[in-house]
Amino acid sequence: MQNKIDEIKKNAIKAIEEACGVDNLNEVKVSYLGKKGELSKLLKGMKNVAPEDRPKIGQMVNEARAMIDEQMSKKRAEIQKKIREEKMSREVIDVTLPGRKPLVGHRHPNQIALEDLERVFIGMGYEVVEGPEVEYDKYNFELLNIPANHPAKDEQDTFYITKDILLRTQTSPVQARIMETGKMPIRVLSPGRVFRSDEVDATHSPSFHQVEGLVVDKGITFADLKGTLQQWATEFFGPATKVKFRPHHFPFTEPSAEVDITCFKCGGKGCRMCKGSGWIEILGCGMVHPKVLSDCGIDPDVYSGFAFGIGLERVTLLKYEIDDMRLLYENDVRFLKQF
Repeated sequence: MQNKIDEIKKNAIKAIEEACGVDNLNEVKVSYLGKKGELSKLLKGMKNVAPEDRPKIGQMVNEARAMIDEQMSKKRAEIQKKIREEKMSREVIDVTLPGRKPLVGHRHPNQIALEDLERVFIGMGYEVVEGPEVEYDKYNFELLNIPANHPAKDEQDTFYITKDILLRTQTSPVQARIMETGKMPIRVLSPGRVFRSDEVDATHSPSFHQVEGLVVDKGITFADLKGTLQQWATEFFGPATKVKFRPHHFPFTEPSAEVDITCFKCGGKGCRMCKGSGWIEILGCGMVHPKVLSDCGIDPDVYSGFAFGIGLERVTLLKYEIDDMRLLYENDVRFLKQF
């Protein structure tokens, strides 16, 4: 039995020395130390050994196991060291080379324009507020003087989720929610994403952004509205910018107006950007309709106000002379780095 143990030890050491990798070493371990290995087979034959010799033989088997395991650990450390050295020789780092600057994103032109816009109105005392993109029909239409039969509520133009819930088509619902609280005076700016069922092209998208403003207080007049928008246009587009108001109709304002600004490219002389007119249509506005005030719990005989809505993508395209709205949504860093 002792000769058999010595032979197993000799063969195991030889196999360990010849192992050329961790996988080969694991195979040797299974062959000699596994449940079906050589030493395990030897222990199963202990029934044929005289009872008085069994403790001695068992001790010899354990010593052989410990010796094989020790040799295997040494060999594993040797193999791993060799692998590490080979890897390091392949992955040489030249510390004299300049570092590689990680690629990072870039501020979006929409965000830049929004921050510039907000900065102007915050400077005039406005508070920036936000509201839900999934809105009730009540706030998106009814409280804004848009009745059930109004074309704006057509399912072909609006994304309805249920009969009474939809994706907001404007950020005016935020204004209705603010007015409903009854806390006066109101001077808020409500930016956010809105949704309309439009085909995607150079100037349209089913998802875009609006920035709407609302002021409600005692003694607010159209002159306040004109002065506010003139101040914004001057600071946003340049000191030489002038504004022009044209009569229009919006259900939630009366009187209502479309606002044009002098072309900041040609100074009003006429160019490709303004199509030779010298003016660029920029936003819609008006005095808050008395019915909207009363529906939101505000006495129109005591309070008055004005509201305006700015398409963020529109002013971004104009300010940075971008001719295709789709470029704003492609997230091409080469495009974004220009701003």
